[in-house]
Amino acid sequence: MTSRPAASDSRILILDFGAQYSQLIARRVREGQVYCELHPGDMPLTEIEAFAPSGIILSGGPSSVLDHDAPDVDEGVLGLGVPILGICYGLQLLVLRLGGRIESADDREYGRATLKIERDDPLFAGFAGDSEQVVWMSHGDRVLALPEGMSVIASSGGSPFAAVRSDRAPIWGVQFHPEVVHTESGTQMLENFVHSICGCPREWTMASFADDAIATIKNQVGEGRAVCGLSGGVDSSVAATLVHRAIGDQLTCIFVDHGMMRKNERHEVEALFREALGVQLISIDASDRFLNALDGVSEPEKKRKVIGNLFIEVFEEEAAKIGDVDFLVQGTLYPDVIESVSVKGKSVTIKTHHNVGGLPEDMRLALVEPLRELFKDEVRAVGRELGLPAHVLGRHPFPGPGLGIRILGEVTRDRLGPLREADAIMIEEIRAAGLYDEIWQALTVFLPVESVGVMGDERTYENVVALRCVTSTDAMTADFARVPYDVLARISNRIINEVAGINRVVYDISSKPPATIEWE
Repeated sequence: MTSRPAASDSRILILDFGAQYSQLIARRVREGQVYCELHPGDMPLTEIEAFAPSGIILSGGPSSVLDHDAPDVDEGVLGLGVPILGICYGLQLLVLRLGGRIESADDREYGRATLKIERDDPLFAGFAGDSEQVVWMSHGDRVLALPEGMSVIASSGGSPFAAVRSDRAPIWGVQFHPEVVHTESGTQMLENFVHSICGCPREWTMASFADDAIATIKNQVGEGRAVCGLSGGVDSSVAATLVHRAIGDQLTCIFVDHGMMRKNERHEVEALFREALGVQLISIDASDRFLNALDGVSEPEKKRKVIGNLFIEVFEEEAAKIGDVDFLVQGTLYPDVIESVSVKGKSVTIKTHHNVGGLPEDMRLALVEPLRELFKDEVRAVGRELGLPAHVLGRHPFPGPGLGIRILGEVTRDRLGPLREADAIMIEEIRAAGLYDEIWQALTVFLPVESVGVMGDERTYENVVALRCVTSTDAMTADFARVPYDVLARISNRIINEVAGINRVVYDISSKPPATIEWE
C-alpha cells in the first residue's frame, strides 16, 4: 500500500546511481515540502512516464561513466521536457549523453572547494550577489568538453565546468554535492530547482499525508480484517494508530512479550493502546517459551534467529485465533524500501528487507505499509499529527530481540532481571539530566564476567554492566555521547547500590565504525 499524492500533484523523481548521499537528496526535497521518490537509475521510461515527475534529479555514484558497464539512464528521459538536474555522476552522464567529453582525472577532487558563479541563473537565485560559495566535491572523472548548446554557469579551481546548463532544454548539472551540509547554499540550490525551476509548491505535509493515508487504507482494506505486530516502538506505534484511525475495530494488534522487554514495557503498551486509544489488543506473555528456546544458546546470530523465528510462530498462532484475517500491517519505512532496491539492476541488491524478521514466502496476507514512503523524522511528525505522546515518538531505537542481544552469552532470567533494572536506572537518569533527546540510543549491556569489589567491608565477586550512549543522525555512523561525569557517576552509584549482583559499571567510548552500536 502506498500513500503517494494523486497523479495531478507535484513530485520529484530521483534516479539513483549508487551515491552514498542519495537519501540526503530525498531528505532535502522532502524538507522543502515536496513529495519525491528514489528509484534505480535504470528505471524503465514507461515507469518514469507513469510516475509523471515535475522534475528529475540524477544522483552521484561511485562508478565512472567511462566504464563499459557504467550505470546509465534511458535516453528517452532527456526528451521528456521536464527539468533535469544532474549531480556529480549525474552531470557527467548528461554531458556524455548529449555529446560532450569526459576524461578520467589524474587526481580525485574531494572535499571543500570554492565555487565561482559565472553568470546569473535560476539555480543560484537568492544568493544576494555573493559570487563565491563553498561547495563539497567528490569525484574522479571530470568534464573535458561540453556538448553543443550547453554552457558554464559556475566554476571552481579544480573544475572549470563545476555547474552547467543547457541553452536548449531545461537541463542543469553540478559537479559538487548540494545535498550535503558542507555545501553552504546547497539547500537553497535544491529548493531553487524544485520550487522555481520545476514549479513545485510546498504542499507535502504530514497532516495531508495522514489524511491521504487514512483514505487509502480504507479503500485497500474495505470490509476486511487486519492484524499488526505491535512492539511499542515508534514505527509500529504510528502505523497501528494510523490504520486504527482508518478502519477502527477491523484492526487487531498483537503484542508478543518474549520476556526480553524493558522494565514495564508491556504495561505501558497496554495502557496506551488498549486503554487510551481504544485499539483491540491481544497481549501475549510468551516469555517462558522464548527463554526455553534460548536455553544453552550463546552465539549472537543464532540468538537472533531463534527469537525471530519463534516470534513469527507465536504471532501466526495468535492471528489464526482471530478468524478470517486478510491484511498484515507493518511499520516499514522508506529507508527499508530503498535498501531493498538495487541501483545497478537485480544482481546488486544491498539488503532484502523483511520488517518482522522473515515473512514466509507463501504468506497469503496482503501487506498494509502506510509508512513505507516516509523517513523516520516524518514518521514522528505523523505521530504528532495523530496525537501520540511525545515519550512514544521520541523513544530510542530498541532491537526486536530486545535485551536478548544485550546479554553477552546465554540469556537467562538471572541475567535479565539485573540488566532490566540497570537499564531502567540509566534511562531514568539521562531523562532527569535532560539528555535523553540529545542521545540517539542509550543501552546497557550485561557482560559475562565477574569482578572483585568491596561492599560493606566485605569482598564481592559479582557482575559487570557496560553503559553505551551514542549520538548519530542515521545510525550508519555513530559517536559515543559525551555524557557528563556527574551523570555517569549517579547512574553507576544507583546501579551498584540498587541492583543486586552488579558491583562494577563501565562506559563504552568506542565509535561506529569500527564498533557497532549494539554489542551483538
